[in-house]
Amino acid sequence: MFVAASLAMMLAAAPSADAVGAGRKEFSKCLSAQMQPSLDKKLSLADFQSALKSACADKEAAFRAAIVAQDKADKMSDADANSDADDQISEYVDKITSEYEDSSRPG
Repeated sequence: MFVAASLAMMLAAAPSADAVGAGRKEFSKCLSAQMQPSLDKKLSLADFQSALKSACADKEAAFRAAIVAQDKADKMSDADANSDADDQISEYVDKITSEYEDSSRPG
């Protein structure tokens, strides 16, 4: 539940009517959905990260495309738009990876 609550807070800031908000929501939901099955399988951190990449690749691509399109509409350069997309995606992946690491530690 800790994961769901923290991701819900991240999503609360995103307007769902726009493409970036919708992409963010779908990507976040996909990442979150990988947590419990991976914990049940006792995946290593590297295997969890691999599972995220393959399971959420389509959602990540849609989120990335929406960010880049919005940034370019806001007159950002290609390089800056792609950098912004990389940063935003990394934030979500880093957050879920950190939560997985915390949750998979023996208690």
